[in-house]
Amino acid sequence: MATIYQVSEMAGVSLSTVSRVLNDNDYVSKKTKKKVLEAMKELGYQPSSIARSLASSRTNSVGILVSELDGPFFGQMMSAIEEQLRIAGKHVIITPGHSDEKKEKNGFEFLISRNCDAIIAHVEAVSNEYLIELSKGKTPIYLMSRYVKEIEQNCISLDNVMGGYLATKAMINKGHKLIAYIAGPQFKEDASDRLKGHKKALAEYNLTFDESLYYVGDFKETGGSDGLRHFIQNKAQITALVCANDEMASGAMKYAREHGFNIPKDLAIIGFDNVIFTNYLYPTLTTIDNPVPEMGRAAANLVLKDIYKKSGITVTQVFEPKLILRDSTPDIN
Repeated sequence: MATIYQVSEMAGVSLSTVSRVLNDNDYVSKKTKKKVLEAMKELGYQPSSIARSLASSRTNSVGILVSELDGPFFGQMMSAIEEQLRIAGKHVIITPGHSDEKKEKNGFEFLISRNCDAIIAHVEAVSNEYLIELSKGKTPIYLMSRYVKEIEQNCISLDNVMGGYLATKAMINKGHKLIAYIAGPQFKEDASDRLKGHKKALAEYNLTFDESLYYVGDFKETGGSDGLRHFIQNKAQITALVCANDEMASGAMKYAREHGFNIPKDLAIIGFDNVIFTNYLYPTLTTIDNPVPEMGRAAANLVLKDIYKKSGITVTQVFEPKLILRDSTPDIN
């Protein structure tokens, strides 16, 4: 059976050049590529993934560290990253961090120990300082849905302040002034930024941020139901509810219906993320579009461009949210 070394010798090129051809690197002349391919054909050489890795000193694997493995948000993210990398002949290794500092650090250590060529991470508990220091190591780190100025060239992020602003502004423009807000856990940067946007919209329209109309949820359905229960038990006078993600919005909608509310006549509700189920709720849920699949593909493309030297790739690194108006937020009569 022919070896990569024999291909190198017959083609009269270095092992690294054969490696570039095997890994479809664009920085090889057509003439040289033709010589290598002809040598492979004559020798009957069939490159395996192991051979490609040996030739390039790369494993052709990319680590993915995410907060959770379940839920529509992370499902869309992982699927988009994996598909884009698979098309390019790369494999992924996935591990969860569960939004816990120790588990996120363990996740990074695990993926580094697996000799991943790069790591794409959606992490929420570790500090910016930790990520900056980690990025100085041998394994390149790319961040999803998080912006760290010192390593901004490796970040794919959404303007969450703008998203929070658009959600609350939409309610105000529909005629609402009594607006409650269910936030996500405030140690999470996206949650705190969305709250900043909510406050910005209120201030712009001379509405006061009322602590009694504010509740911190868990980014899950229970956060929405618990939040609305809190407002009802405290006799909050509200006509609109802004939720920091769609899962909490769906939980609030369910709880409202179970307790006699006519949605949206009695209570208008808006979510955030535009996950797949929002268009199938009743009423359909107004939300803020968080282009998770596009951001996942962007993260994968950034790795392909930087690590695997794929040419002709343009990567958008900062995404803008958009308001998606549906039936859960009618105009006030």
